[in-house]
Amino acid sequence: MCKANDLQWLVGRNKTEIPVPVDVINRRVVCTSCAITEDYSPYRLNIFFNAQTETVEQVRCG
Repeated sequence: MCKANDLQWLVGRNKTEIPVPVDVINRRVVCTSCAITEDYSPYRLNIFFNAQTETVEQVRCG
């Protein structure tokens, strides 16, 4: 529902390559070691990056 498959090409790339979203309400960009809320939304796109390397590690709904 969040169209995570469309952005799988980001995995392994620098976080600076994450495109600027049109709908910022349903997208979360956060480091893998950062605290986040545990609420689940199938419409929210989560992009997780490594804070040390600034490399995108995962793109998924939630």
